Amino acid sequence: MTRHNTPTLTTRSGRQVSLLDPRPDQIDIGDIAHGLAFQCRFNGQVSRFYSVAQHSILVASMLPEHLKLVGLLHDAAEAYLGDIVQPLKQFLPEFERIEQRLMTVIGERLGIRLDHHQEVKHADLVALATEKRDLLPREKGDWPILEGIQPMPRLILPMSPTESEDAFLKTYLDLREARKRKPLRISDLRGFASLKMAA
Repeated sequence: MTRHNTPTLTTRSGRQVSLLDPRPDQIDIGDIAHGLAFQCRFNGQVSRFYSVAQHSILVASMLPEHLKLVGLLHDAAEAYLGDIVQPLKQFLPEFERIEQRLMTVIGERLGIRLDHHQEVKHADLVALATEKRDLLPREKGDWPILEGIQPMPRLILPMSPTESEDAFLKTYLDLREARKRKPLRISDLRGFASLKMAA
């Protein structure tokens, strides 16, 4: 929906998110989990439904402890903007700026810097290679972006949207709890979002 010439999204929790000028108070981790869980990777062109939320969990699982939360949230903006396939996204520089702005605001709300870490990018590519093998059986061509990248040994077992939403939230809570056990600055806890989901 557009309000006063500003594109606005109404989330599952009832929040109004300004897509071009988002504010931290418009962001909620429950909305992120729900949006990613009900969004299919590869525009749905897969052998079985496979959510962006499950992809995010997979990326986080490959990272060291201090980067797991960054990995889990690396696609968080897609809960609001959708998942544009990479071959098209490279031709949409303005969209990338909008996406980066939203990622910054999400980081502010959740009290974590969502910078582009090389380790997160590598884990994302390993996940992509694994997904290509397991979920795109008709894709026989080589992808230049995956040159030198080996998929994970284990097979992906896709979860339902509800299962991946629950798993995403549980992973988020577990990682936040692990961070709380370490000495934190007050600024690290700023803007912790409500986990209460709309009925």
